[in-house]
Amino acid sequence: MRALIQRVTEASVEVEGQIIGQTGPGLLVLVCAMQGDDESAADKLAARVAKLRIFRDDQERMNRSVLDTGRSALVISQFTLAADTRTGNRPGFSSAAAPEIGQQLYQHFAESLRKQGIPVETGEFGADMKVRLLNDGPVTIWLDTADRA
Repeated sequence: MRALIQRVTEASVEVEGQIIGQTGPGLLVLVCAMQGDDESAADKLAARVAKLRIFRDDQERMNRSVLDTGRSALVISQFTLAADTRTGNRPGFSSAAAPEIGQQLYQHFAESLRKQGIPVETGEFGADMKVRLLNDGPVTIWLDTADRA
């Protein structure tokens, strides 16, 4: 699975003019299930996100995680993280998981974060969403479970 994590002051997601999820200071996590991913990959990614030390400590160093700070996360599905841009000008998305698998793993990922004690709100899988955020730092980190042994 892939995730693009942004440390935010605030973030929200809107569907058809209604805010359906939001967070104050915390994380905006854009997540994509890839072909071959399973619940184990979702759990691994959630554990990495929960422990990722990207919040400032007393010395202003990035040394605290979302768990350490007691902050929350807004989790949004985003299949475009699977974009293959190696050739041509139009991205290909064939490496993304099939929609039904992607939805199940997206929901499993969000639930895995919740089980670790992180308050989580989500977007709506497959919907046309409008995401607003105020990136803090800015801090933006890319994680991919395929990059880890």
